[in-house]
This record gives sequence, C-alpha cells and structure tokens, in this order.
Amino acid sequence: MKQKYDLEERLIDFGVQMIDLSELMDKKREAGRHLSGQLVRSGTSPGLHYGEAQAAESRRDFIHKMKVVLKELKETGRNLKMSKRAALCRSKEQLEAGLTECNELISIFVRSIQTAEGRNRETDERKN
Repeated sequence: MKQKYDLEERLIDFGVQMIDLSELMDKKREAGRHLSGQLVRSGTSPGLHYGEAQAAESRRDFIHKMKVVLKELKETGRNLKMSKRAALCRSKEQLEAGLTECNELISIFVRSIQTAEGRNRETDERKN
C-alpha cells in the first residue's frame, strides 16, 4: 500500500505539537510565559497559512504565501532553541522532537520555494 504524503496534515500535527510543548513550559518564569504564548502563535501559523498558499491566485502569490509559512517556521525554531538554552521546557525529549520536526519542515519549504521560483523564472523567460 502506497503511503500518502500530506504536508497539510503534517503542519497541523506540528501545530498541535507546539501547543503541547507550550503547556510544558515553565510559566512561573516571565520568559516561559512569553515564549509559550509566542510558540502557540508561530507554531500554529504554518498550518493555517499553508491552506492560503494552496488557494493562491498565481505562482507569485503562491511563492509569497509559502515564504510566510517558512518565516513562521524559522521563528518557531528560534523560539524552541531559546527555550532549550534557557531550560524553560519540562520535557527535553519533546522539545528535541519539536526542533527536529521544525528543521525538517524548514528544509521542505526551502526546497519547495526554490522549485516554485525556478519554475516562475522559466515561465518569465519563455514570455520574453
């Protein structure tokens, strides 16, 4: 049986993973409260914005929306790194799993954007 690769589902799972991680943050510390809230915002945003990219009105619009997803993933990754270094999360294992998934998603979106930009250039060159 062929396994379906569904990036939207993966991004939704990632968002839930970030919600769960935010619940494990030390909210007795100001930094824990701050980064926890920001983690929920930036960590759930890629799944929401990916749907917008799928409904893009043009290739340029698609690229722009994919770059927004990438930006949010990078912000989430930096948040996780800060949280790790400041020892704000009660589960190092879940934090590491979140960082790994975030880095994998970043790689996927970097490649997807590069591919879309390459196709956009090819289209522009054919028009000229």
